Amino acid sequence: MNRLLLAVCLVALASCSSPPPGSRYTQDTDAAPSRAIGAEQVADAVPRPDPILAFGNKSPYTIDGVTYTVLSDHSGYRERGVASWYGAKFAGHETSNGEIFDPYQPTAAHRTLPLPSYVRVTNLANGRRVVVRVNDRGPFHPERLIDLSYAAAVKLGFADQGTARVEVEVLELEGVDDRRSVALGIYRYLQIGAFSSELSARLLQGEVEALVAAPVAVSSVETGGARLYRVRVGPVHDSRQLESVRRTLLENGYEAGQPLP
Repeated sequence: MNRLLLAVCLVALASCSSPPPGSRYTQDTDAAPSRAIGAEQVADAVPRPDPILAFGNKSPYTIDGVTYTVLSDHSGYRERGVASWYGAKFAGHETSNGEIFDPYQPTAAHRTLPLPSYVRVTNLANGRRVVVRVNDRGPFHPERLIDLSYAAAVKLGFADQGTARVEVEVLELEGVDDRRSVALGIYRYLQIGAFSSELSARLLQGEVEALVAAPVAVSSVETGGARLYRVRVGPVHDSRQLESVRRTLLENGYEAGQPLP
């Protein structure tokens, strides 16, 4: 294995597979993922008091000339509007808070709720409900309130229509650790490879585990209709450990790029 070819991929910018010219995605247009599912197969997200870190919660931020402010207090949030959904085009790419988007999981994108948050979404046309984890930013369309994963849209019964009128209500949790005031968030990763072969990923995992004092994990994702096995080092707990890991990788012949929050 030529380790110099195992370039670190910035998942926030692109998949490790080759995207179309000028795009960070392997598909030009979005679509439902290849495996169809029914509403009965979609479970609600389980709310838990995850820390609200600085990463993914920059405020204010500007997209296409419009400035948005993340809510400092989202307790009692309840709003009605139009929901849309996103799917296969974004599968395997990082969401705004660094998680990997899986269209089969109950997640969502919102412009101003802290990441992560948990909300109950109700389809006002049929009364169906789903609890989702908000871990992404969007939709950046003035007439839409929330962008749901394909799975969440299936559970609400509007995947075929594309949009629906919904009510979004925040689920308030006890013990949430809000670290948005910290300049550098924790739980950072370095991705050091993505392979079509799980065996190749496991071999790299074993090599790196012998070198660094941090977890090394292999995770599988579907992107562009293909399954990839990603190898990532982390989480690391602070910038000092992050630099130590990067230095060790470089000294042992692995290319190390920018960190992944």
